[in-house]
Amino acid sequence: MRRATKRRVRLFLRLLLLGTLIGVAYNSFIDLIFFTGSIFPRNLVGAIDGAAITAPIAAMETFLLRTRWGRPLQQAPFLVTFGAKWLVYGTIITAVIAGEPGTRALGLTPSAAPLQSPLARLAVLFSFVAAFAFLFVFEISQIVGPRNLRNIVLGRYHRPRVEERFFLFLDIAGSTSLAEQTGPAAVHRFLARVFRLASDPIADYSGEVYQYVGDEMVVTWTVAEARSDARPIACFFAIVAALHEVAPEFEREFGLAPRLRAALHAGPVISGEIGDSKRDVVFHGDVMNTAARLEQATRDLDRSFLVSTDALSRLAATERYALEPLGPQALRGRAAPVEVYAVSATR
Repeated sequence: MRRATKRRVRLFLRLLLLGTLIGVAYNSFIDLIFFTGSIFPRNLVGAIDGAAITAPIAAMETFLLRTRWGRPLQQAPFLVTFGAKWLVYGTIITAVIAGEPGTRALGLTPSAAPLQSPLARLAVLFSFVAAFAFLFVFEISQIVGPRNLRNIVLGRYHRPRVEERFFLFLDIAGSTSLAEQTGPAAVHRFLARVFRLASDPIADYSGEVYQYVGDEMVVTWTVAEARSDARPIACFFAIVAALHEVAPEFEREFGLAPRLRAALHAGPVISGEIGDSKRDVVFHGDVMNTAARLEQATRDLDRSFLVSTDALSRLAATERYALEPLGPQALRGRAAPVEVYAVSATR
């Protein structure tokens, strides 16, 4: 099973568990107010109903919408995507509550007209509100990034802090010549597809997209997230493999396949939240500048992937890769040279 599939299965199971627990919590709350006696059967009903509501919604979010059939909806305007999903999920919620799967599964007597019951209507209202809240947070997280949204909500970077981080600068080679041949619209489609294909490997290896700059993408990890299995290096080669799989499609549509140049560096940065009308978490420090200069050096050194010694020393399991020492390299705008290695996927 591919890493992306495993990650989505884990996400599906977490959402299913969350929906089940919400069903139990809701029925427990209703029982405390309206009923007396044992609440165990009602809790089981809530668990089954919660799972029945969550399962199709979680399956659509984690699997269907990631396919070519669901992608048009994901790429539609925000309000269209949000409204269509809420309509579909509302239909699922109403159908499950009307069908009473928990009541039937436990052999209890179902209501003759379930949707006429005040408690059933309250359950529908609660489920619609819960679905609205989930959808809103989920869609916003897709725009600003789930970690970025979480950090802003929790105020983690409200005060600047020093962090040890990895930064992977990825440059899409050939986009400039493509722009000269086909125009900016084709370049936009080209880059959008490359960045979309890169998103799964980045998530698979616990990376976070920091920013897109023209035909470059910057991915970051904390040292704790990156150290295991040399995740930033593995991420780069996973992106290369994903692009290689679809290279013939790019050749047919654009006349060239995407090639990557990249550089990885690590060290201390200042992390903090900035902005007023638009808030963001940003990173400042020499590490960012050095990583950018290293990426530019890939052209001069004729290597596709450069990694600094500072980055390699903070990673585990690098022995599986071929490391070519290039010695200290003078980088533009930096007084001290940087010890650099060219990294290949196989020894």
